[in-house]
Amino acid sequence: MRLPILTLTAIATLFVAADASAQTYDPRYPVCMHVYMPGGFGGGGGDYFDCSFTSLPQCRATASGRSASCDVNPYYAFDEPPPQPRRRHKKVH
Repeated sequence: MRLPILTLTAIATLFVAADASAQTYDPRYPVCMHVYMPGGFGGGGGDYFDCSFTSLPQCRATASGRSASCDVNPYYAFDEPPPQPRRRHKKVH
C-alpha cells in the first residue's frame, strides 16, 4: 500500500512543479524597470524586469501609471577601461 501512495505522490510532485525560467538582465542597457504583478485570489502574480531602457527618465515615463519602479541595471557593462596591471618594483639588495 505504501508503494502506490509514494508513486502517486512522486508523480503529482512532478506535474505540480513548474519550469522556472531564469530572469535575465540585458547587459546592453543601463536601466531596468521592475514590474510588480498582483497575485489576487487566483494565484499567479510575480514580478519581472524589463531591461530595455537607456535612461531613468525614459524608464519612468514607461512605468508611469503602472505598479513598477526603475532601477540601475546591476549587470550593465559600463564603458570603463579595464584596470591597469600594477607595476612591480624590483628589490635592490
